[in-house]
Amino acid sequence: MPDQAAPATSAKIAFGQGFLKDCWWFAALSGDLVAGKLQRYVILGEPVLLARDLDGHAYAVRDICPHRAAPLSAGEMVRDGKGGGCVVQCCYHGWTFDTQGTCKSIPSLTADQPMDVEKIRVRSYAIREQQGIVWIYITADPRRPAEPDHEPPILPGVVGGKPIIVETMDFDSHIDHAVVGLMDPAHGPYVHQQWWWRSAKKQLSKIKQFEPREFGFSMVRHKPSSNSRAYKILGGAPATEITFRLPGIRYEHIEIGTQQVLGLTCLTPIDDNRTRITQIFWSDHGLFRFIAPLFRFGAKAFLKQDGNMVNLQNEGLKYDRSLIWIDDADTQAKWYQQIKREWMQSRAEKRPFVNPVKATTLKWTS
Repeated sequence: MPDQAAPATSAKIAFGQGFLKDCWWFAALSGDLVAGKLQRYVILGEPVLLARDLDGHAYAVRDICPHRAAPLSAGEMVRDGKGGGCVVQCCYHGWTFDTQGTCKSIPSLTADQPMDVEKIRVRSYAIREQQGIVWIYITADPRRPAEPDHEPPILPGVVGGKPIIVETMDFDSHIDHAVVGLMDPAHGPYVHQQWWWRSAKKQLSKIKQFEPREFGFSMVRHKPSSNSRAYKILGGAPATEITFRLPGIRYEHIEIGTQQVLGLTCLTPIDDNRTRITQIFWSDHGLFRFIAPLFRFGAKAFLKQDGNMVNLQNEGLKYDRSLIWIDDADTQAKWYQQIKREWMQSRAEKRPFVNPVKATTLKWTS
Protein backbone atom coordinates (compact mmCIF):
# COMPACT_ATOMS: atom_id res chain seq x y z
CA MET A 1 0.00 0.00 0.00
CA PRO A 2 1.58 3.34 -1.00
CA ASP A 3 2.45 5.88 1.69
CA GLN A 4 -0.21 8.45 2.30
CA ALA A 5 0.76 12.09 2.56
CA ALA A 6 1.40 13.34 6.07
CA PRO A 7 -1.62 15.20 7.43
CA ALA A 8 -1.39 18.97 7.21
CA THR A 9 -0.74 20.73 10.50
CA SER A 10 -3.86 22.45 11.77
CA ALA A 11 -3.64 26.23 11.53
CA LYS A 12 -5.87 26.62 14.60
CA ILE A 13 -4.39 26.56 18.06
CA ALA A 14 -6.08 28.06 21.10
CA PHE A 15 -4.17 30.25 23.50
CA GLY A 16 -3.03 28.18 26.45
CA GLN A 17 -3.39 24.89 24.60
CA GLY A 18 -1.10 22.77 22.42
CA PHE A 19 2.48 23.32 21.30
CA LEU A 20 4.26 24.52 18.20
CA LYS A 21 5.87 21.69 16.25
CA ASP A 22 8.40 21.47 13.41
CA CYS A 23 10.62 23.92 15.24
CA TRP A 24 13.65 24.04 17.53
CA TRP A 25 13.24 23.92 21.30
CA PHE A 26 15.93 24.50 23.89
CA ALA A 27 16.83 21.11 25.35
CA ALA A 28 19.97 21.54 27.45
CA LEU A 29 23.32 23.21 27.77
CA SER A 30 26.24 21.34 26.25
CA GLY A 31 27.77 20.95 29.68
CA ASP A 32 24.68 19.12 30.94
CA LEU A 33 25.45 16.09 28.77
CA VAL A 34 28.24 13.71 29.80
CA ALA A 35 29.59 10.99 27.49
CA GLY A 36 27.99 7.63 28.29
CA LYS A 37 25.49 9.03 30.82
CA LEU A 38 21.83 8.41 29.89
CA GLN A 39 19.50 11.26 30.88
CA ARG A 40 15.71 11.43 30.73
CA TYR A 41 13.90 14.64 29.80
CA VAL A 42 10.22 15.32 29.21
CA ILE A 43 9.71 17.81 26.37
CA LEU A 44 6.29 18.74 24.97
CA GLY A 45 4.80 15.83 26.89
CA GLU A 46 7.20 13.31 25.33
CA PRO A 47 9.85 11.32 27.23
CA VAL A 48 13.20 11.92 25.57
CA LEU A 49 16.53 10.22 26.14
CA LEU A 50 19.01 13.04 25.55
CA ALA A 51 22.65 12.14 26.00
CA ARG A 52 26.13 11.78 24.53
CA ASP A 53 27.50 8.53 23.19
CA LEU A 54 30.84 7.18 24.31
CA ASP A 55 32.53 9.20 21.56
CA GLY A 56 31.02 12.47 22.79
CA HIS A 57 28.34 12.92 20.11
CA ALA A 58 24.97 14.21 21.33
CA TYR A 59 21.79 12.39 20.29
CA ALA A 60 18.10 12.14 21.24
CA VAL A 61 15.60 9.25 20.98
CA ARG A 62 12.23 8.53 22.54
CA ASP A 63 12.77 7.22 26.04
CA ILE A 64 10.54 4.15 25.75
CA CYS A 65 11.68 0.68 24.71
CA PRO A 66 9.12 -0.60 22.15
CA HIS A 67 9.34 -4.11 23.61
CA ARG A 68 7.90 -3.69 27.11
CA ALA A 69 7.92 0.11 27.57
CA ALA A 70 10.84 0.34 30.01
CA PRO A 71 12.67 3.70 29.88
CA LEU A 72 15.82 3.31 27.80
CA SER A 73 17.46 5.88 30.07
CA ALA A 74 17.36 3.26 32.85
CA GLY A 75 19.73 1.08 30.81
CA GLU A 76 23.31 1.71 29.83
CA MET A 77 25.39 2.70 26.85
CA VAL A 78 27.78 0.06 25.55
CA ARG A 79 29.87 -0.66 22.49
CA ASP A 80 28.18 -2.71 19.80
CA GLY A 81 30.14 -5.95 19.61
CA LYS A 82 29.62 -6.18 15.84
CA GLY A 83 30.45 -2.77 14.49
CA GLY A 84 32.07 -1.05 17.45
CA GLY A 85 29.49 1.73 17.46
CA CYS A 86 27.62 2.95 20.52
CA VAL A 87 24.26 1.42 21.47
CA VAL A 88 21.82 1.86 24.33
CA GLN A 89 20.99 -1.42 26.07
CA CYS A 90 17.55 -1.68 27.66
CA CYS A 91 17.65 -2.67 31.33
CA TYR A 92 14.69 -5.08 31.00
CA HIS A 93 15.64 -7.60 28.30
CA GLY A 94 18.89 -6.24 26.87
CA TRP A 95 17.55 -5.06 23.51
CA THR A 96 19.97 -2.56 22.01
CA PHE A 97 19.33 0.53 19.90
CA ASP A 98 21.79 2.79 18.13
CA THR A 99 21.70 6.55 18.54
CA GLN A 100 19.42 6.86 15.50
CA GLY A 101 16.83 4.64 17.19
CA THR A 102 17.41 1.48 15.14
CA CYS A 103 17.27 -1.83 16.98
CA LYS A 104 20.60 -3.65 16.65
CA SER A 105 20.11 -6.80 18.71
CA ILE A 106 17.60 -8.89 20.68
CA PRO A 107 19.54 -11.22 23.00
CA SER A 108 16.66 -13.65 23.53
CA LEU A 109 16.63 -14.69 19.85
CA THR A 110 18.29 -18.02 19.12
CA ALA A 111 20.40 -18.79 16.07
CA ASP A 112 17.50 -20.56 14.35
CA GLN A 113 15.07 -17.65 14.87
CA PRO A 114 15.83 -15.32 11.96
CA MET A 115 14.44 -11.82 12.42
CA ASP A 116 15.31 -8.50 10.84
CA VAL A 117 15.60 -6.60 14.11
CA GLU A 118 16.51 -3.36 12.31
CA LYS A 119 12.88 -3.02 11.25
CA ILE A 120 12.17 -2.14 14.88
CA ARG A 121 12.78 1.53 15.55
CA VAL A 122 12.49 4.06 18.31
CA ARG A 123 11.57 7.62 17.36
CA SER A 124 14.68 9.75 16.95
CA TYR A 125 14.95 13.54 17.07
CA ALA A 126 17.15 15.89 15.11
CA ILE A 127 19.40 17.91 17.37
CA ARG A 128 21.93 20.68 16.88
CA GLU A 129 24.70 21.55 19.28
CA GLN A 130 26.00 25.08 18.78
CA GLN A 131 27.19 27.98 20.92
CA GLY A 132 27.18 25.72 23.97
CA ILE A 133 23.46 24.88 23.57
CA VAL A 134 21.69 21.68 22.52
CA TRP A 135 18.52 22.32 20.48
CA ILE A 136 15.95 19.62 19.69
CA TYR A 137 13.59 19.58 16.70
CA ILE A 138 10.13 18.20 17.50
CA THR A 139 8.12 17.24 14.40
CA ALA A 140 4.36 17.49 14.04
CA ASP A 141 4.03 13.91 12.77
CA PRO A 142 5.94 11.43 14.96
CA ARG A 143 5.62 8.75 12.28
CA ARG A 144 7.55 10.85 9.80
CA PRO A 145 10.43 12.61 11.55
CA ALA A 146 11.21 15.01 8.72
CA GLU A 147 14.54 16.76 8.36
CA PRO A 148 14.43 20.32 9.72
CA ASP A 149 13.76 22.96 7.07
CA HIS A 150 15.44 25.71 9.12
CA GLU A 151 18.18 25.99 11.72
CA PRO A 152 18.22 27.09 15.36
CA PRO A 153 18.96 30.74 16.07
CA ILE A 154 22.51 32.08 16.07
CA LEU A 155 22.68 34.21 19.20
CA PRO A 156 24.60 37.50 19.22
CA GLY A 157 27.52 38.44 21.40
CA VAL A 158 29.79 36.37 23.59
CA VAL A 159 27.84 33.10 23.55
CA GLY A 160 29.46 29.71 23.93
CA GLY A 161 31.62 28.05 26.49
CA LYS A 162 30.67 27.83 30.13
CA PRO A 163 28.00 30.39 31.12
CA ILE A 164 28.60 32.67 34.07
CA ILE A 165 25.06 32.24 35.42
CA VAL A 166 22.46 29.50 34.91
CA GLU A 167 19.14 29.46 36.77
CA THR A 168 16.29 27.03 36.12
CA MET A 169 12.76 26.87 37.48
CA ASP A 170 9.60 24.97 36.52
CA PHE A 171 6.42 27.04 36.34
CA ASP A 172 3.00 25.43 36.81
CA SER A 173 1.85 27.03 33.60
CA HIS A 174 1.22 26.40 29.93
CA ILE A 175 4.01 27.96 27.89
CA ASP A 176 1.69 30.63 26.43
CA HIS A 177 1.03 32.16 29.86
CA ALA A 178 4.72 31.91 30.72
CA VAL A 179 5.73 33.67 27.49
CA VAL A 180 3.33 36.59 27.78
CA GLY A 181 4.26 36.97 31.43
CA LEU A 182 7.89 37.16 30.40
CA MET A 183 7.33 39.87 27.77
CA ASP A 184 4.80 41.85 29.84
CA PRO A 185 6.37 45.30 30.41
CA ALA A 186 3.85 46.62 32.94
CA HIS A 187 4.08 44.14 35.82
CA GLY A 188 7.57 45.10 36.98
CA PRO A 189 6.68 47.77 39.56
CA TYR A 190 4.15 45.44 41.18
CA VAL A 191 5.84 42.04 41.00
CA HIS A 192 9.57 42.91 41.05
CA GLN A 193 9.95 45.53 43.77
CA GLN A 194 13.64 45.25 44.64
CA TRP A 195 15.55 48.35 45.67
CA TRP A 196 18.48 47.28 43.48
CA TRP A 197 16.35 46.96 40.35
CA ARG A 198 13.73 49.68 40.24
CA SER A 199 11.73 51.91 42.51
CA ALA A 200 8.20 50.81 43.30
CA LYS A 201 7.21 54.42 43.79
CA LYS A 202 8.75 56.01 40.73
CA GLN A 203 7.25 54.87 37.45
CA LEU A 204 8.25 56.32 34.11
CA SER A 205 6.58 56.63 30.74
CA LYS A 206 8.38 54.35 28.27
CA ILE A 207 8.57 54.86 24.51
CA LYS A 208 10.27 51.98 22.68
CA GLN A 209 10.84 51.17 19.04
CA PHE A 210 10.08 47.64 17.82
CA GLU A 211 10.99 45.86 14.60
CA PRO A 212 10.27 42.41 13.15
CA ARG A 213 12.97 39.76 13.37
CA GLU A 214 13.23 36.18 12.12
CA PHE A 215 10.24 34.34 13.63
CA GLY A 216 9.80 37.14 16.16
CA PHE A 217 10.49 40.78 16.98
CA SER A 218 12.91 43.06 18.84
CA MET A 219 12.80 46.09 21.06
CA VAL A 220 15.57 47.80 19.12
CA ARG A 221 18.79 48.87 20.79
CA HIS A 222 18.20 51.59 23.33
CA LYS A 223 19.53 53.09 26.54
CA PRO A 224 18.01 51.33 29.58
CA SER A 225 15.42 53.29 31.52
CA SER A 226 16.76 55.43 34.35
CA ASN A 227 14.71 53.51 36.93
CA SER A 228 16.45 50.23 36.08
CA ARG A 229 19.25 50.51 38.61
CA ALA A 230 21.02 47.20 38.01
CA TYR A 231 22.24 48.32 34.57
CA LYS A 232 24.15 51.20 36.17
CA ILE A 233 26.42 48.80 38.06
CA LEU A 234 28.08 47.84 34.76
CA GLY A 235 29.27 51.42 34.30
CA GLY A 236 29.74 53.23 31.00
CA ALA A 237 26.75 53.88 28.76
CA PRO A 238 24.99 50.50 28.26
CA ALA A 239 22.73 49.97 25.26
CA THR A 240 20.45 46.96 25.08
CA GLU A 241 18.34 45.15 22.50
CA ILE A 242 15.70 42.61 23.57
CA THR A 243 14.53 39.98 21.09
CA PHE A 244 11.78 37.37 21.21
CA ARG A 245 11.76 34.44 18.78
CA LEU A 246 9.42 31.49 18.39
CA PRO A 247 8.84 29.09 19.93
CA GLY A 248 9.99 30.41 23.33
CA ILE A 249 13.31 32.24 23.23
CA ARG A 250 14.05 35.70 24.63
CA TYR A 251 17.48 37.26 24.74
CA GLU A 252 18.82 40.62 25.86
CA HIS A 253 22.07 41.76 24.27
CA ILE A 254 23.78 44.52 26.26
CA GLU A 255 26.75 46.47 24.92
CA ILE A 256 28.97 48.64 27.13
CA GLY A 257 31.57 50.02 24.76
CA THR A 258 33.34 46.98 23.31
CA GLN A 259 32.20 44.67 26.10
CA GLN A 260 29.00 42.67 26.08
CA VAL A 261 26.50 40.77 28.21
CA LEU A 262 23.99 38.33 26.76
CA GLY A 263 21.09 37.17 28.90
CA LEU A 264 19.14 34.29 27.34
CA THR A 265 15.82 32.98 28.63
CA CYS A 266 14.50 29.75 27.14
CA LEU A 267 11.02 28.37 27.77
CA THR A 268 10.53 24.66 27.13
CA PRO A 269 7.17 22.96 27.74
CA ILE A 270 7.34 19.88 29.93
CA ASP A 271 3.65 19.21 29.39
CA ASP A 272 0.38 21.14 29.08
CA ASN A 273 0.63 22.56 32.59
CA ARG A 274 4.36 22.88 33.28
CA THR A 275 7.03 24.98 31.58
CA ARG A 276 10.75 24.94 32.30
CA ILE A 277 12.36 28.39 32.40
CA THR A 278 16.14 28.45 31.89
CA GLN A 279 18.03 31.73 32.27
CA ILE A 280 21.64 31.88 31.08
CA PHE A 281 24.17 34.71 31.10
CA TRP A 282 27.47 35.06 29.24
CA SER A 283 29.77 38.08 29.28
CA ASP A 284 33.29 39.27 28.51
CA HIS A 285 32.79 42.22 30.89
CA GLY A 286 35.23 41.81 33.77
CA LEU A 287 32.97 43.63 36.22
CA PHE A 288 30.00 41.44 35.30
CA ARG A 289 31.91 38.33 36.32
CA PHE A 290 32.80 40.03 39.60
CA ILE A 291 29.19 41.00 40.36
CA ALA A 292 27.69 37.78 38.92
CA PRO A 293 26.47 36.67 42.39
CA LEU A 294 24.24 39.76 42.50
CA PHE A 295 22.82 39.03 39.05
CA ARG A 296 22.33 35.37 40.00
CA PHE A 297 20.46 36.45 43.12
CA GLY A 298 18.34 38.78 41.00
CA ALA A 299 17.57 36.14 38.36
CA LYS A 300 16.48 33.68 41.04
CA ALA A 301 14.37 36.31 42.80
CA PHE A 302 12.67 37.33 39.54
CA LEU A 303 11.89 33.73 38.62
CA LYS A 304 10.44 33.03 42.05
CA GLN A 305 8.28 36.15 41.96
CA ASP A 306 7.04 35.37 38.45
CA GLY A 307 6.36 31.77 39.51
CA ASN A 308 4.33 32.97 42.50
CA MET A 309 2.31 35.22 40.20
CA VAL A 310 1.69 32.29 37.84
CA ASN A 311 0.25 30.34 40.77
CA LEU A 312 -2.05 33.25 41.62
CA GLN A 313 -3.11 33.54 37.98
CA ASN A 314 -3.94 29.83 37.94
CA GLU A 315 -6.51 30.44 40.67
CA GLY A 316 -8.43 32.69 38.29
CA LEU A 317 -7.88 30.55 35.19
CA LYS A 318 -9.62 27.64 36.93
CA TYR A 319 -12.88 29.53 36.57
CA ASP A 320 -12.40 31.83 33.58
CA ARG A 321 -9.81 31.49 30.78
CA SER A 322 -10.92 34.59 28.90
CA LEU A 323 -8.41 37.45 28.99
CA ILE A 324 -8.48 41.13 28.03
CA TRP A 325 -5.58 42.50 25.97
CA ILE A 326 -4.97 46.25 25.72
CA ASP A 327 -2.71 48.54 23.68
CA ASP A 328 0.19 49.21 24.06
CA ALA A 329 1.31 47.28 27.11
CA ASP A 330 -0.13 44.00 25.78
CA THR A 331 0.85 44.49 22.14
CA GLN A 332 3.84 42.15 22.44
CA ALA A 333 1.50 39.46 23.77
CA LYS A 334 -0.77 40.06 20.79
CA TRP A 335 2.20 39.74 18.44
CA TYR A 336 3.15 36.45 20.05
CA GLN A 337 -0.31 35.07 19.29
CA GLN A 338 -0.21 36.44 15.74
CA ILE A 339 3.17 34.95 14.89
CA LYS A 340 2.10 31.62 16.38
CA ARG A 341 -0.97 31.60 14.13
CA GLU A 342 1.14 32.54 11.12
CA TRP A 343 3.59 29.75 11.96
CA MET A 344 0.77 27.20 12.02
CA GLN A 345 -0.83 28.54 8.84
CA SER A 346 2.41 28.67 6.89
CA ARG A 347 3.18 25.05 7.84
CA ALA A 348 -0.33 23.89 6.94
CA GLU A 349 -0.23 25.72 3.59
CA LYS A 350 3.38 24.67 2.87
CA ARG A 351 4.56 28.23 2.26
CA PRO A 352 7.22 30.52 3.76
CA PHE A 353 6.55 32.21 7.08
CA VAL A 354 5.48 35.86 6.70
CA ASN A 355 6.07 37.88 9.84
CA PRO A 356 2.90 39.82 10.74
CA VAL A 357 4.81 42.25 13.00
CA LYS A 358 5.46 45.70 11.56
CA ALA A 359 7.95 48.28 12.78
CA THR A 360 6.21 50.50 15.30
CA THR A 361 6.52 52.52 18.50
CA LEU A 362 4.87 51.36 21.72
CA LYS A 363 4.21 53.42 24.85
CA TRP A 364 3.43 52.37 28.41
CA THR A 365 4.13 53.35 32.01
CA SER A 366 6.12 51.20 34.40
